[in-house]
Amino acid sequence: MIDEVFADVKDRMTKAVEAAREGFATVRTGRANPSLLQNVQVDYYGTPTPLPQLASVANQDARSLIITPYDKGAMKEIEQAIRDMPNLGANPSNDGNVIRVTLPELTEERRKEFVKIVKARAEDGRVAVRNVRRHAKDDLESLKSDIGEDEIARAEKELEAVTKQFIDQIDEALKNKESELLEV
Repeated sequence: MIDEVFADVKDRMTKAVEAAREGFATVRTGRANPSLLQNVQVDYYGTPTPLPQLASVANQDARSLIITPYDKGAMKEIEQAIRDMPNLGANPSNDGNVIRVTLPELTEERRKEFVKIVKARAEDGRVAVRNVRRHAKDDLESLKSDIGEDEIARAEKELEAVTKQFIDQIDEALKNKESELLEV
């Protein structure tokens, strides 16, 4: 029974770490990356639709992206969604076939803002991992009558170690993203 709790804990904590990493990927660094536009929602015929479902996004060079819509009729909506995207600061241009997005150089002040955003997303990830731990502790407490207090105490120590391991993964990803953001 304890093994089942730990299997669930590790699975859910892994998902929390992955969600934090995905959140980091959407914060732009000095380089253009298609994942920056991963969470853009486009109003496509009245329905909010993720940009990757409407167009392919590719790097043109270090500071620009090319978006090729599958439906040319959605170009204006895609452009508007990119323009409205906070923290990007890009102005897309459209030549009738593709949309080009050139990202401006990051100022020192802007880099520091992005570091704050990334730190907030890291804290959200840590909170998610701690919530998984709290639910697992409750599950372990409910097993106390079946297993015994010594086994539960051992399992709780192991749970703390697993929690620390996943929080360290988030902190490492944060450190890498921070150094990437502050690199000029």
